[in-house]
Amino acid sequence: MRNDLDISLLRAFTAIVDAGGVTRAAAALGVSQAAASQQVKRLEESLDCRLFERAGRRLVLAPAGERLLAQARRLLALNDEVWSSMRTPSFEGEVRFGVPYDIIASFVPAILRRFAKAQPLVRVSLVCEDSRIVREQLTAGQVDLALTTERECGRHGETLRTDRLVWVGVPGGDAHLKDPLPVSLGASTCVFRPVAVEALGKARRDWRAVCEVSRMEPVYAAIEAGLAVAPLLRSSVPERFDILGRDARLPALPEFRINLYAPPGLGPAARDLADHVRASFAERNRRPHNN
Repeated sequence: MRNDLDISLLRAFTAIVDAGGVTRAAAALGVSQAAASQQVKRLEESLDCRLFERAGRRLVLAPAGERLLAQARRLLALNDEVWSSMRTPSFEGEVRFGVPYDIIASFVPAILRRFAKAQPLVRVSLVCEDSRIVREQLTAGQVDLALTTERECGRHGETLRTDRLVWVGVPGGDAHLKDPLPVSLGASTCVFRPVAVEALGKARRDWRAVCEVSRMEPVYAAIEAGLAVAPLLRSSVPERFDILGRDARLPALPEFRINLYAPPGLGPAARDLADHVRASFAERNRRPHNN
């Protein structure tokens, strides 16, 4: 007897987990609430176990559901990868992809890995600069598409994620207590720099620059040595650092947008890379707590 899992049932299961309930999951899947509930019921019957339990008015994972979740995500990812590789036409050539320093390590490796599997004949040239410079290079035709971190979104751009700028320090460090405050800032073209400086000025917090480059290695080195704090996007903070809370007496910082610019007239390979960027962010945004 063959025991084959129905991918659509697994997709409904993970959608309910990610959405925190059947109603929002059904909307995301484009089905009725009754259909989503029925899909989970069929999955439970197939596996002969209970996947969810009621906690008041909320649905929470049962022990069997907790065991299934990671495996279901792997199966769905593999299914989507196979589907994409078989359905996507093969392209050749080069795509010049502009990305700012502050988000390249957090988001780009996963995008490039998946794109390389889907389009092994396309060469991606990665151009790393501050967002302002990346936008200028896009306008000048020096890059084909670009990711940026900005307060707003410009022409031909689309916002893929909204994230808050936060103060970051080393665990157990005391740099945030020093006066003047030692800060690792980007270069003059860094979009975070004027925002952080303005916030410190409004809070009447005296500060001094420890590092003024946009490449992340020296910024991280200053933080790790306990010599400075730095403003970083929450989702780009390495695990070895702490996000400093209100008790650090540092001013609140605003939200930024991660934007994708894919202007009209792109070649097929660049359009396909843009689609991979969108899919990667959409998948990440569905994860619990937006990690």
